[in-house]
Amino acid sequence: MSLPWLTTIGLLPLLGAVAVWLLPKTDVRAVRWVALGASLVTLAMTVAMVTQFDVARAGEYQFAETHSWIPQLGASYALGVDGIALVMVALSTILVPVCILAAWREVVEGRAATFYGLILVLETFMIGVFAARDVFLFYVLFEAMLIPVYFLIGRYGGAQRRYAAVKFLLYSLLGGLVMLVAVIALYFEGPGGASGFLTQNLTGLRFGSDVTERLLFLGFFFAFAVKAPMWPVHTWLPDAAAEAPSGVAVLLVGVLDKVGTFGMITLCLPLFPGASKWATPVVLALALVSVLYGALLAIGQSDLKRLIAYTSVSHFGFIVIGIFAMTSYGQSGSALYMVNHGFSTAALFLVAGMLAARRGSTRIDDYGGLQRSTPLLAGSFLLAGLSSLALPGMSSFVSEFLVLVGTFTKYPAVAVLATVGMVLAALYILVTYQKMFTGPVKEYASGWKDLSVREVWVVAPLIAVIIALGVYPKPVLDVLNPAVERTMQQVSSTDPAPTVAGVTPAGEGTKP
Repeated sequence: MSLPWLTTIGLLPLLGAVAVWLLPKTDVRAVRWVALGASLVTLAMTVAMVTQFDVARAGEYQFAETHSWIPQLGASYALGVDGIALVMVALSTILVPVCILAAWREVVEGRAATFYGLILVLETFMIGVFAARDVFLFYVLFEAMLIPVYFLIGRYGGAQRRYAAVKFLLYSLLGGLVMLVAVIALYFEGPGGASGFLTQNLTGLRFGSDVTERLLFLGFFFAFAVKAPMWPVHTWLPDAAAEAPSGVAVLLVGVLDKVGTFGMITLCLPLFPGASKWATPVVLALALVSVLYGALLAIGQSDLKRLIAYTSVSHFGFIVIGIFAMTSYGQSGSALYMVNHGFSTAALFLVAGMLAARRGSTRIDDYGGLQRSTPLLAGSFLLAGLSSLALPGMSSFVSEFLVLVGTFTKYPAVAVLATVGMVLAALYILVTYQKMFTGPVKEYASGWKDLSVREVWVVAPLIAVIIALGVYPKPVLDVLNPAVERTMQQVSSTDPAPTVAGVTPAGEGTKP
């Protein structure tokens, strides 16, 4: 019998959380090391699973596990990963140990066990939601993620933590309740039975009417748009990200929000292909507003963490545009963008946390001249920022370029307008760097120490991945592309034929 990889990887952090909670609360050192060890073991197992993944069959679900769970409801415990799900699971397991190491000195005695335990529980839910191949199981994990995040923000966040936590919870619950109605209705539209919620049994359904399919699509899409988040249901993110501890903000924006775009490409499009095409013009318009609106608001921010949050609203707009352009380039770019955005945003939030730990503030105007006193810290922010603005040679450039190329072939006006977001990104990143890191050194910063050894171990892996994926993204694209091709087939979408003046596709003759 082969090892149940996904179940094992999902259980490891949960067991780590239990171990952390069983330790004496006063033994903070043991709590930290056990939490870090559990996350590193989970990462090691994920790496081992990746080595067993057959890239040639990346469009199929591998490491599949299917067991009856609640047959009376038609729910199954069904897991499996294709290329897209695999890279999202890998992203989750990479970022968790980084975030635990980043929070090494942030949590005081007596509260560390709960903090690290909740982080590990959240990791279990993140792995499960990306691997779930049963719609009911997906929904349960989709909602369960709210619980640890709510407590992580509400207990360990900033001055407005309770307001931010409640706002996050209310928005997410609203989206989840709408999705629940659609999940139940989808079951009755499908074959039903003890395995009625399996995605393989719900893909390719013939709905009773176009109206039914469209309503079900809207139920799923609304929940994913809140989670992503897209304009105009994005307002919870800046508050949550600004008040959350930096490591929690990384997981919130770098991983949890990706569940929204992940659901769009892996559930909305395959389950509701007709409705997805019907909604495309409106979705593209909303995504374009997200790109421009998020970038413009980022320019006007005085708080660094809120600025990063608004940049993410803009970047998620790019991801959604690529998904609903329904071209192979666009969707491959979007899937890659989910990974690249996770690493670049993680680096930005973690550097913001390191600055706040030194100064006690995340206000941009409270900093200046840090490039001279802390060159490693300044350089880390600059490299992460250059990736965020999609500088060639950095990871986000490849994904953003693919999204724009794929969109231009079908919707040139959308692609052209979206490029304005790239210009605005250069503005908000470079102006922020200029204000905080160049110019005269402020008196309070002259005695600051640069990155510690622990902080180097936090930032260096992220910067290395950003550069590596910017120079050589092929291994990740090779895993993503077959899954994208399968999605394109499920929605019966094809890439536009390339056209050259005076030439037409073979067999159609030549235009004068």
